[in-house]
Amino acid sequence: MNISIIGAGAIGSAIARNLSKAGIAATIANSRGPESLAELHAELPNIRPVAIDEAAKADVVFLAVQWSRIPDAVRSLPAWNGRIVIDANNALEVPSFKAVDLGGRASSLVLADLLPGARVVKAFNHLGAALLQSDPRSEGGRRVLFYSGDDADAKKTIGRLIDQLGFAGVDLGTLDGGGRLAQFPGGPLPVLNLVKFG
Repeated sequence: MNISIIGAGAIGSAIARNLSKAGIAATIANSRGPESLAELHAELPNIRPVAIDEAAKADVVFLAVQWSRIPDAVRSLPAWNGRIVIDANNALEVPSFKAVDLGGRASSLVLADLLPGARVVKAFNHLGAALLQSDPRSEGGRRVLFYSGDDADAKKTIGRLIDQLGFAGVDLGTLDGGGRLAQFPGGPLPVLNLVKFG
């Protein structure tokens, strides 16, 4: 399974560090080009910088881009053809951190409309970057990562990846149901640092 990250800000970089610590090779891309990621690549040799269109061809693509920049980031990408996109985004304006008006829709459903053919799974969005990249084993248990989606096989794939990274995955259900619970702002679950025992 090929994995990539589109977006190399705080969350994208935290995801890259998680993958690297688990010994999982991946590619990463941003709007400024692969050369701008030389420092991150030096830190994480198994995370290889590439162009965005190459990153988008992976089997599993983490999308971690500021909300307002997502349409431009994905507009000219190749057809998704059933590949999995992990929605690690939150519908916030930057730098004000005000909620974007989504007309009452779940943010992942709005995102899915921009990614026709992709199997979208909401995950990796509800913890801050510092906590996300810290040791997932905490207090004698494993830190919880919520995930949700409308495709059962895609969710199984991401559930296994979450486990491989050392977290405890909790399936919240559909994008419209569970996705709303974990989206920020609006959902009750973001920023909660929960640990699962056993």
